[in-house]
Amino acid sequence: MSCQGLISGVSLSAMGRGLGRGATFYWVNVRIESAAEATPELQKALAALMPQLNPSLQVPSLDHLKAMVADPAVTLLLARDGSEILGTAAVVVYTTPIWVKARIEDVVVDQAARGRGVGEALVKECIEVARHRGAAVVELQSARSREAANRLYPRLGFELRDSNVYRLTLR
Repeated sequence: MSCQGLISGVSLSAMGRGLGRGATFYWVNVRIESAAEATPELQKALAALMPQLNPSLQVPSLDHLKAMVADPAVTLLLARDGSEILGTAAVVVYTTPIWVKARIEDVVVDQAARGRGVGEALVKECIEVARHRGAAVVELQSARSREAANRLYPRLGFELRDSNVYRLTLR
């Protein structure tokens, strides 16, 4: 998938309300692709991106990345501008007793590339992967502090659920 658009150095939401004089525009060409293999380049990109999502996250090992890329339930998407990885998102499609579901995980765009539609392109492609793999529903969760993400998801059709999220850490 390739997304191209006229983007300003300001956020997309500010563009929608109109810009003052003197705004600078430039074209960006974001290509969304599936990670085909675990490489040192991918590991380096995740080492830079994951702390921007959550500073307590550890850099995944190459072995972990190899296992993830090999897992048929997981699709790791990369947003690139040329050869540079600007962001990532994972979509996991799985079957429950009731339906086929998808879960979008770890959506993160480099701070320097935010406000250019990269996150939106990643999430839209996650939805397409889920649709193509037969999912009836797509779920995700987002920290309340991620204000831009929490504005994006409803625009893409996600509904905020009245639910509790529980976690049990095993390791």
